[in-house]
Amino acid sequence: MRVSVAYSPRAGEVDEVTVELPPGATLADAIRASGMAARHPGLDLAGAKLGVWGRVQPATHPLRERDRVEIYRALQVDPKEARRQRYRGTAASRRR
Repeated sequence: MRVSVAYSPRAGEVDEVTVELPPGATLADAIRASGMAARHPGLDLAGAKLGVWGRVQPATHPLRERDRVEIYRALQVDPKEARRQRYRGTAASRRR
């Protein structure tokens, strides 16, 4: 079965690879086969959240043909705080 594995090391950049796996393979199998850990040395797979098509799943989750496995990185800024900062920036530029 073919699945894709995606990881975004930073905003605007996505590393995605397609791997061929035997039936019954899990999320952990796909990530191992993708080589993401070797290409991204700072990637902490033990602490990272994993998912399939945008839904967080455990590493033991069985995969199906054409699934998209995703490795999520930790948020750097709280989304609410980022929105406030963007608003402050646009409000300041309007006053000029």
